Amino acid sequence: MCVIFVFVEMEWNETLMLSLGGYVEIEKYRYVYMMFFMALYVLILCSNCVIICVIWIHRNLHEPMYVFIAALSLNSLMFSTAIYPKFIADVLSQQQRVSYSVCLVQIFFFYSSAGSDLMLLSVMAYDRYVCICKPLQHANTMSKTTLRFFLTLAWFLPAFHVSVAVIIQSKQKICNFTLGGIFCNTTMVKIHCTTPMSLSVWMLITLINTSLIPMLFILFTYIKIFTVIYHSHGEVRKKAVDTCLPHLIVLLTFSCLLVFDVLIGLLGAVLPKTVRLTMSLQMVVYNPLFNPIIYGLKMKEIWKHIKRLLLLCCNHDEFIKHQVD
Repeated sequence: MCVIFVFVEMEWNETLMLSLGGYVEIEKYRYVYMMFFMALYVLILCSNCVIICVIWIHRNLHEPMYVFIAALSLNSLMFSTAIYPKFIADVLSQQQRVSYSVCLVQIFFFYSSAGSDLMLLSVMAYDRYVCICKPLQHANTMSKTTLRFFLTLAWFLPAFHVSVAVIIQSKQKICNFTLGGIFCNTTMVKIHCTTPMSLSVWMLITLINTSLIPMLFILFTYIKIFTVIYHSHGEVRKKAVDTCLPHLIVLLTFSCLLVFDVLIGLLGAVLPKTVRLTMSLQMVVYNPLFNPIIYGLKMKEIWKHIKRLLLLCCNHDEFIKHQVD
């Protein structure tokens, strides 16, 4: 619904084109870029689809922690589909350009996905807190109704905040038609003639509601978790660390990428072009690709089912080969 509103609001400027100035030696490395983006997109699609399917199929994984992991993978699929096909089309084109309306849609998916990921990570932290600190209350606290509420909040609250910011942004006058990146993110702040107070205030509200509050909540819950772990015996401590470690790795990576995005927006003009390109690529590679790998390898129940799936595929190939022979 939010995306429809954005399209309606920016219908008037759909033919306005912006140049993407973030690529390095595109003519020389055109097919290297294409193969790189194509391989990444296929890996992201396959790895995230495997995580989603494994969690969907197996009933013992229909628990809040695994449902939130599947939601993160679904976010990665939507985000990557909004970004990577455009990358591939850009590097194969003689001119790397994007229409203003498509740019705003990319911003919507980029930042709503980022906000949704952070809220999902905060809910996952809360789930771990209840599971470790109040295990007898976990089943009642994280009921199906609560799970649906958290998922709805994690998806629609960031989408609402970002869609309002995009609509306000779509009405601003443009003075610069060249973006400093390879896709539309904070580099957009440099193309408008002025930044209205309404947009600045709303972006601050969005930052607080979708980033600062979830971050503080995660910090608070993990302080509580590690306090309990510290006073627990060896087996409980090991099990708690095993379930919390993947979340902390993902959170740390995600926080670094947020810092990169802010730095590109603030210091894009003074950063070397190669540095900007490297930072931009990290923002669109790490989370969609590494999240399913981290959860697939570190979460024992998920990895157990993935190994069974791989063995089944290998045995099926051997069976087919034997039949042919």
